[in-house]
Amino acid sequence: MKDCVLYSKLSESQVQCSACSHRCKMKDGNTGICGVRKNYRGILKLLVWDKPVGVQVDPVEKKPLFHFLPGSPIFSLGTYGCNFGCLFCQNATTSQLSKTDQWKVTYTKFLNQLEEWPAEKIVSYCIKNKIPSIAFTYNEPSIFAEYAIDVMKLAKKEGIKGVFVSNGYQTKECLSYIGPYIDAYNIDLKSFNDMFYQSICKAKLQPVLDTIERIHKMGKWMEITTLVIDGKNDSDEELTKIAKFIASLSPDIPWHLSACHPEYKMMDIRPTPKKTLEWAYEIGKQAGLRYVYLGNIANNTHENTVCPTCKTTVIARNYFDVITNSVKKGICPTCQTHIPGIWQ
Repeated sequence: MKDCVLYSKLSESQVQCSACSHRCKMKDGNTGICGVRKNYRGILKLLVWDKPVGVQVDPVEKKPLFHFLPGSPIFSLGTYGCNFGCLFCQNATTSQLSKTDQWKVTYTKFLNQLEEWPAEKIVSYCIKNKIPSIAFTYNEPSIFAEYAIDVMKLAKKEGIKGVFVSNGYQTKECLSYIGPYIDAYNIDLKSFNDMFYQSICKAKLQPVLDTIERIHKMGKWMEITTLVIDGKNDSDEELTKIAKFIASLSPDIPWHLSACHPEYKMMDIRPTPKKTLEWAYEIGKQAGLRYVYLGNIANNTHENTVCPTCKTTVIARNYFDVITNSVKKGICPTCQTHIPGIWQ
């Protein structure tokens, strides 16, 4: 355990976390909703520091980030715990474990089985293997923000970029804390319906919208993902609201629309039909978004980056593989249109 930064003392023994918008208040010995930030004698401790449960090198397109160092590898890590309780979670065996009675009694047993990955080890690995960026992903990274920034303080000195793949529930304090060290975000905008967030994700919509607006105002690179769930968030009205919200910030923000498959506590749904995603793509384009992408489906014609001016395919992809990339310093080679993003 190491001391957290994002919290305040309410009394000698009670603290309030400020990493996410739940702003959990904890008495001595208790954890927040995430299960990994614990009040220990009036000091908030992070249980999972240096102890990621998932570590691997991914293609950056898997985050998904399509306008951020395309075709490059990204060191990816996540921990136990999450501040959401999404019924469709694809990583529930690790993200939701920290909310169980088993975790509360024996969390040290789970953590002691994990390999330690301190900042020095992560950065050394990236340098040795020429990996240009690090993603905090798989579960919600704001709940282990202090560990992530411990890594990035060292990584930044070596020119390595940082990425948050997030549900967007950060507080203003958290965004200010991580801002100098994080170069790009992929934010899940799971729905535009607060009842969906409350009943299916155990959270609220407005804090997510606030985070997206704040990241945009910060001038950070951001892409947005919506997991389209059959019969839950796939109505024309809702998809249109999401698309128009994104476009109101900037038509250059990429929108990723991904197919959902039965997982965790939503095993009764059918996989998202391809035609639903294709129609959602049209909704995004009609709303004025210049870069709309589809994911998790076969025979996908909407995973390439196309210049909005001359319609040249400037980046061709096959799932997570970049086949060709003619973007040089963010410029379309055919018409010289600027393609927004962070490029090599």
